Formats: sequence, C-alpha cells, structure tokens
Amino acid sequence: MTDVLLAVGTMKGLVLARSTDRSAWELSDLTFPMNSVYAVAIDTRGATPRLLVSAHSEHWGPSVFHSDDLGKSWVEPDEAAIVFPADTGTALVRVWQIAASASEPDVVWAGSEPQGLFRSTDRGAHFEFVQSLWEHPHRPEWGAGFGGAAIHTVLPHPRDPQRIAVAMSTGGVYRSDDAGATWSASNNGVQVIFAPDRFPEFGQCVHKVARDPVDADRMFLQNHNGVYRSDDDGRTWNSIADPLPTDFGFAMVTHPRRGDVAYNFPIVDGGDRMPPDRACRVFRTEDAGASWTPLTDGLPQQDYYDIVLRDGMCTDDADPAGVYFGTRNGQVFASADEGQHWARVAEHLPSVLCVRAAVIG
Repeated sequence: MTDVLLAVGTMKGLVLARSTDRSAWELSDLTFPMNSVYAVAIDTRGATPRLLVSAHSEHWGPSVFHSDDLGKSWVEPDEAAIVFPADTGTALVRVWQIAASASEPDVVWAGSEPQGLFRSTDRGAHFEFVQSLWEHPHRPEWGAGFGGAAIHTVLPHPRDPQRIAVAMSTGGVYRSDDAGATWSASNNGVQVIFAPDRFPEFGQCVHKVARDPVDADRMFLQNHNGVYRSDDDGRTWNSIADPLPTDFGFAMVTHPRRGDVAYNFPIVDGGDRMPPDRACRVFRTEDAGASWTPLTDGLPQQDYYDIVLRDGMCTDDADPAGVYFGTRNGQVFASADEGQHWARVAEHLPSVLCVRAAVIG
C-alpha cells in the first residue's frame, strides 16, 4: 500500500487528495477559499510531514501557512513569514516557490514576486531575506514576464549545501557556489528570441528548471521558446527541443530516482497557447532529451485546448513513480506508472496553479 498525498493549488484555494493505490482518490473541500495558491511544498524530511502553502488574498495580501497534521489545521505566524526589508523600498506581491533543502535539515527556501529569495531554518515558519541576490548588479535590469517579475524556481543542491540555483522571469538562471553569498548568471546557450542580442548574459524568460535525481549537475530547462539541458550545473546549456512538437511550454519535471528521465507538456506559442494538434500529451524523455515519447493513454486526444502552467506538473516518490498534472481549466490527471497510463483525479476545479505529491505513509 502506498499512501500518497496530492496537493493542488488553484486560483480559489487548495485541494488535498489522498490515495492508497493512486487509483481511487479522496478529495478535500477547498482550503483557503478565494485565495490564489501559487506554491505548495510537502516536506517529508521530519517524523511528521509538513505542508507549506503560499496563499494570496486580494483583500489581505500574501501569506505562508504550514500544517503538521496533513491539512486538518493550519498555522499562520503572528508576523508575516516573508517580508522585504524596509530599505528595499518594495513589498511582497506573492510567493511563487517553496522548496525544502535535501542537504540541510529544517532549511526551506522561497522565491517571490518581485524577484526575491528567502531562507528559513525552521522548516518554513519564518524566513530571512537573501540580500546578496537582491544586490546583484543585474537586478535593475531584470524584467517582468507575462506572469510577473518572479523567482519561480529554487533548486538547492541535493548533497552540497553551498550550491543553489534559482530561475526567474525575466532574468534567467543564477547560481551560487557559496551558500548564497555571491551569484553568477548561468544562461550560456539559452536564447532570447525577442531581443536584438539573441544570447545575452542574462534576461532570458525561463519558465521552469528541474534537476536530475542521479547527476545533480544535469538540469533540464523550459524557456520561452526553447528546451535545454545542462551537464555542468547550469553553466552552459544545449538545446534538446528538436524531437518535441514545439519548443514552447511552461512545465518541466524530472523523475524522482531515475537519471535522464524528464517530463514536458508542449504548447503552441503565439496567439494559440494550446497543445499541438489539439491533443493532450505529456512527453517523456528517458535519454536526457535525445528523444521524447508522447504519453497519451487515458488523456483526451481530440479538440483539447487546455494547458499546464509552470508548477502544474509533478512526480511523487513512490516506486514506480507517479506523475501528475493540473490544467488551467481545472482538471487533474494522475499516472501511477510513470506516465504510461492516465486517469482523471478531478475536474471542474478552479484554474490549477501548482501540484505537489509525496508518499506520506
């Protein structure tokens, strides 16, 4: 029996789904109703799993909540968990990413809009501002993607606490080898199709980056037009888009254990913004991007117009791995066999912003 928790963040709250066979799912009511849930983390490092949620209320603003009883109750700190220092002259708009560090007990990272990075040493109850990235000389030139000026990807190295990578729209990938004391742009080879300089040092509109579970120096990147792989911890990137039907999309996910395995949901760029051929297809590579296979069994293949956002796809840590995605039109699909077969978990939800899954029992 595999006890899996699936957390689905939507434009109108959080839905938790639980299953012991990844076939039949029990769904909760909406938590944080009328809050946009942009980020969720399921931290299974301790004896008790901790859920972390970024909820944004149009009335009360953004906040970070945590639960140590699988969502039965929630804690919001008396003072805001994430705050920009007064001398920055800015305020938090929303938290786009929450990521637990596998190499540091109790450390949790958060990426925000505007482009800020925060670090917690108490499993996400309170965060400290990473001043060094904010003071990077490139920051005044970082722009805003269509979704906002946000750090949406935070990738702590799984074994070396000195190394961490972040990605933002727009700005690109930045890396630190000294626990965040200094940062370097890491976008060599990633194209900017809408700029006079096609290969600038920074300014890329990166949509998502995922790290390989076996070779931690290998990363996969979905750009605004472009799919890339790095074999040197993001220092250089090479295109792996040719076998895919399009090079545009938002999501990029790696397998929890198998090296060279990644998942992508291609979308037609421009005015269409829908899946190629109007078919719902998740593409999987098992050879680090040399080839990509469409996974369609159980997914709609005709007159399909829905898309998956940057954090709308994930895997769990079961064996075989489960793969999940949620869509803008409120559908959630799950595969219990690494993408070979799919079944619908939910439909008619509010627009799905993020999904996260983990084995909890």
